[in-house]
Amino acid sequence: MTAALNPQLIERLLAAARDAQARAHAPYSHFPVGAAVLDESGRIHAGCNVENAAYPLGLCAEALAIATMVREGGKSVRAVLVLGDGEKLVTPCGGCRQRLREFAADAAPVLIADKKGVRAQFTLGALLPESFGPENLA
Repeated sequence: MTAALNPQLIERLLAAARDAQARAHAPYSHFPVGAAVLDESGRIHAGCNVENAAYPLGLCAEALAIATMVREGGKSVRAVLVLGDGEKLVTPCGGCRQRLREFAADAAPVLIADKKGVRAQFTLGALLPESFGPENLA
């Protein structure tokens, strides 16, 4: 089941992602990203990218938002918004698509935004078709 994404909810997700993006630690790429996830209780959890001089140790905004949700007791992602500036869409990387898949259904909306607002909307299933998830291990 997915959340009804009314304009007010989208604006709340966007505001949370903007706030997180402003706190990103991106001294190497100079490419701050913010993300916000909506959990099953209607709570919004945000994250930003945190880079590290040892590049593989960096953390994507989506990963931090998911970790924050779990820490705060959330069990599932009903929607996600990813905010990044640039000419091209800033969609979740492959690893974050799989991280989202752990907590979200194929039908979960994934909104892609920049400083002007939402630019595109996908479902997680469209971004990660035929995915491997928790039910594969059941």
